[in-house]
Amino acid sequence: MKKTYKSILIIVTLLMILSLYIINSNYTINNTINYSHLFLTKLFPVSFIFFIFSSLLIDYGIIELIERLVKKKSTNLYILIISMISGFPSGAKYTNDLYKKKYLTKKEANNCLLFSYFPNPLFVTGTVNLIIKDYSLTIKILLSIIISNIIIYIFTKHTNSSYQIKKTIPNNFSNSLTLAIKDSFSTLILIYGISLFFYLISSIIIKYINFNSYSFILLNGLFDLTKGIMSTSLLKNNIERAYFILFFISFGGISIHMQVKGILSNSNLSYLSFIKGRIIG
Repeated sequence: MKKTYKSILIIVTLLMILSLYIINSNYTINNTINYSHLFLTKLFPVSFIFFIFSSLLIDYGIIELIERLVKKKSTNLYILIISMISGFPSGAKYTNDLYKKKYLTKKEANNCLLFSYFPNPLFVTGTVNLIIKDYSLTIKILLSIIISNIIIYIFTKHTNSSYQIKKTIPNNFSNSLTLAIKDSFSTLILIYGISLFFYLISSIIIKYINFNSYSFILLNGLFDLTKGIMSTSLLKNNIERAYFILFFISFGGISIHMQVKGILSNSNLSYLSFIKGRIIG
């Protein structure tokens, strides 16, 4: 019975939102175009390149090379480093990919979800710094997130000294590149669709309800992290801006969480591990 009520509630809510989209068709189209431009010019170029190169590096033995150098299992170290430089939700994608390729056990992969959530450094030092206008404060925000994830990594890293190095037998380069491009596009389309969905929901709510500055910022950040961060420009106090931004980046919006759930949907990894990492971090 509970499932029936839940389904009815979701259907009614979706129909209401759809009706508002139709009534405000021009407003919806303009917001869709604005967000699509933001996605194509900011997120897509960086993420697409990182996703492809990461896939190719794995296929051609980057993890085995690291493990031969450090003499221990280093899949989680690779995920930590590549996630740190490419930004969320790439950590979930890399973890899921390596789990499917049997570089990680289920327990190890779930542990990786705890510490592989990082903002893109260029986004923080660029976009975030333009809002805060205090580079030292911007760096503190970035470092606090990096350090918290590294601490979680230290307490969850694999310590099995009997681990045998896995030997990769790669496809030929054209096949590896084709698969990497297809997989990267698939993931980015998922990210784009989910982000746009929640971006439009927050836009419609804001159009019909008047909020004070703090509520407006929280609502934006709840649905979409980037929109929440941009809306902190309404605040005059720089420290308040920094606290809001740190909170949004550390926990992520509904959009980020749904992206992670979508990425993990084709495996049996635990989304709860990701949630636990956001709470601890």
